[in-house]
Amino acid sequence: MGRWEGPRDLLTSTGPDWDRRIFRLQVLAEAGARLRCADTWAKAEPRSPHALALLANVQALRAMIAGRDSGRTLMEDAWATCRAALNVWPQDVAPLVVMLALLRTHAPNRNTLDRVWEEIKQRDPWNREAHHEVVTYLLSGYHGAQGEAAWWADEQASIAPRGLPIAVLPLVVLAEAHRTRQEQDPKAYGLTIHPWIECPQVDPVLERWWRYRAPRPHACFADDANYLAHALSFANRHQEALEVFDAIGSYATRVPWSYCGQANELFLRHRAWAYSPPRRRHH
Repeated sequence: MGRWEGPRDLLTSTGPDWDRRIFRLQVLAEAGARLRCADTWAKAEPRSPHALALLANVQALRAMIAGRDSGRTLMEDAWATCRAALNVWPQDVAPLVVMLALLRTHAPNRNTLDRVWEEIKQRDPWNREAHHEVVTYLLSGYHGAQGEAAWWADEQASIAPRGLPIAVLPLVVLAEAHRTRQEQDPKAYGLTIHPWIECPQVDPVLERWWRYRAPRPHACFADDANYLAHALSFANRHQEALEVFDAIGSYATRVPWSYCGQANELFLRHRAWAYSPPRRRHH
């Protein structure tokens, strides 16, 4: 409808909760990437950090949709908007996360990546979304050497304080490696072969995040919990997966279930196994 007062009120009330601010900006940007709402708001309030942060997210999405070559000018516009947003609110982490996404898609410069990463570490050292952007950048399918993403994810998961979803990063890398192998050789590496049966990455996620997680779920809780439920299910640890499925409720995610077959079917099947006797508990 082109009305930006609702997003303004939402982002203002979110304040410096960087986790939820970044998540809400991304959701709003997905809805507004093909509209002019963010552009109109930024013109009406050019000094609003919320308007500029949303516009940066929207411009970055447009650049990614356009592709690496066609989206170069859009990428430069998004980068300039990020700078403008940081000039208005220097503590804001959201524009820096957008910069990481732009670097991954359009300008894979390691020196710039390091500088942006240092800026984020000074503001919010364990920001979940920033860690996911960097680990995606380091995947071999993007700009990393073979095994670099796994090494970095393991290191970050091992040094992060307990209770943070950074511990899930190794499962993300494992799932992406599985997807890549399937794409490269779908006949030799079928859906029945997977790396989760004896998966050393699962227990650290349980010990470092799940059992010490905050009572209030973080913004992308459903995504991280689905990675854990998926890993436990494919490791045939259905009794342990029951608690995770409880917490997920109806918030199933397509990834990583879709990397092993039909996402809906797999999620429902493994959830049913988790709740089947003798593991079913009293509700």
